[in-house]
Amino acid sequence: MNTDLTFITNEGEINLSERFKVLIKGTKFFDCLVAYFHTSGFYNLYKSLQKTERIRILVGIKTDRQTYELIERAKNQNTFNFSHAETKEAYSNAVTDEMDKSEDQAQVEEGVHKFVEWLNNAKTTDPHRKPKLEIKAYPTGNIHAKLYIMTFVEGGYDMGRVITGSSNFSQGGLVENFEFNVELKNRTDYDFALKKFNELWENAVDVSDQYVETINKKTWLNNTITPYELYLKYLYEYLKEKINIDQEEIFNRYVPHDFMDLEYQREAVKDAKGKLEEYRGVFLADVVGLGKTYISAMLAQQLDGRNLIICPPVLKEYWQDTFSDFRIPADVESLGKLDKLVEKGTEKYKNIFIDEAHRFRNETNQTYEKLKQICWGKRIILVSATPQNNTPLDLLSQIKLFQKGHNSDIPNLKDLERYFHSLQKKLKDIDRQSDFAKYISTIKENSKVIRENVLKYLMVRRTRQEVKRYFSKDLENKKFKFPDVSKPNRVFYEFDKETDRVFNETIEKIKEFRYTRYTPILYLKQPDPEEEVGQRNLRRFMKVLLVKRLESSFFAFKNTLDRFIISYEKFIKMCEDGTIYVSKKYTHKIFELLDNDDEDEIMRLVEEEKVRKYKISEFRDDYLDALRNDLEILNEIKSLWKDIVADPKIKKFENILKNDEILKENKIIVFTESK
Repeated sequence: MNTDLTFITNEGEINLSERFKVLIKGTKFFDCLVAYFHTSGFYNLYKSLQKTERIRILVGIKTDRQTYELIERAKNQNTFNFSHAETKEAYSNAVTDEMDKSEDQAQVEEGVHKFVEWLNNAKTTDPHRKPKLEIKAYPTGNIHAKLYIMTFVEGGYDMGRVITGSSNFSQGGLVENFEFNVELKNRTDYDFALKKFNELWENAVDVSDQYVETINKKTWLNNTITPYELYLKYLYEYLKEKINIDQEEIFNRYVPHDFMDLEYQREAVKDAKGKLEEYRGVFLADVVGLGKTYISAMLAQQLDGRNLIICPPVLKEYWQDTFSDFRIPADVESLGKLDKLVEKGTEKYKNIFIDEAHRFRNETNQTYEKLKQICWGKRIILVSATPQNNTPLDLLSQIKLFQKGHNSDIPNLKDLERYFHSLQKKLKDIDRQSDFAKYISTIKENSKVIRENVLKYLMVRRTRQEVKRYFSKDLENKKFKFPDVSKPNRVFYEFDKETDRVFNETIEKIKEFRYTRYTPILYLKQPDPEEEVGQRNLRRFMKVLLVKRLESSFFAFKNTLDRFIISYEKFIKMCEDGTIYVSKKYTHKIFELLDNDDEDEIMRLVEEEKVRKYKISEFRDDYLDALRNDLEILNEIKSLWKDIVADPKIKKFENILKNDEILKENKIIVFTESK
């Protein structure tokens, strides 16, 4: 790679650091004049400087507020000079500030120790021996130059080189930032630069000892830290999110009559509020039954600004009533109405509560894009007991509703995309079928590191056992007791011989069914590849809908079957008339409706005709035959079920309700997919 260019901008692989490494190999003296010197820059180059006889670094003084005020008081003077003591103090403060902001990495420590070592070898009893490294600070606040002078050994390239431009002596200036530097190769330029540097050097203040003292006494690299102090520092860093939580106050502006004020819910509000203020988003992920909706309402009381709640349609009334009970104004909208929200505009909202947030784990669909458009720049409260369903990327999608994927605020984790995809790759490389044990082990390992590195900053999650263990006194005082939950009992029901035959034949026919009515784009002579992907996904989800109905109840399955048949008959008639209407809109919405089990809305969208118009000639010749074949399969399935009246699942359920001693004597809550 040729680095011998006149201009150096740090673009591509040609950066200032690489150019220095080439030139320094033949350098006897290296002089550096910069406004800011950072050890990160020194680390990049110190190995190349091993054979350099002498290094001189001259820095400007960074003007903080106090320094600025001193200069202002002396503004009538032509120049303002710091005293030697003030110069050393200002430089010490600059070193301390750099170390406070530096990354806790081995290379930083290695660079600092090498720097100190080379400074210390100046301390010698030989008065004629020149030190390898000296550092001085110029005692005025008006130096902002960046100048690097290399004096070569005899017989080298020439007498020397000069590089000047915009780069400070830092990782950013040498490698990362776009800079503009020029390499001067003429002897006259070298002589002029060296002469000017020597003039400044003579008037500068030696801060070599000050650097060593500052590192050893005022930074995390000092050598006086005891193991106990290190332990305390570790505890602070690990627990700092929680240390002051007890000091925070939660103001219940109003609570409903007979509302039980529980400590574990108040603690959740405190914790969530702190995380929300720090990172603009939080997961409320307590297990089912701990009152996440109440916690949300209490949290909303602590926040300024208007509230928007996005939830499944069946829960709209519940959320509205809960916030109303706590006298918190809020607008509640269905998950399926994001289009409407975008059209109306959501600028007026400051807090967005998203129930069942795990539904937005796939960031490749339009629904997610609309939600992100609604959420970005606002406080986001994600409510879900199961934020991760399948893979680590589920969490990433939700976190990106309030954090930048490549530039997050999470401590020590700037690039969320890279982090989560690296965890996902561990799973991708494992064959789940042949090595299930390793797959599960990897999931557990991933979950552990995600909790430690990410979720401890963003999530509030407790189990019932944890609440009982840590808040037992409050629960006892309030006479509150979680019900003891027995392990679930598996109930088996049996088909009679005829029902078993019909069920199995139905499954086989469903395997033959092609869902052609719902995937017309796949049969176009010139389909759009992007739309083909959506149609294949739709076919898969429509299959899920049909099978779910079959497993749910025979009554639900027969109703869905009738809807399919009617829809096919209408669509075939439309094809026979020569014109086909295809909706792209419902393809993106269907997935959400399937999650919500909203069959009526699915079928309404499928049958909607305010869509794109095609001629039958634009479709492949086999499309109409494929439609008729699907319809024939549907009618065959319907014929199979015409004499099946009894549903063994329902009969078994009725029998349990009548005969189980516990169920007969207690109130019962029934969860079902089919109303």
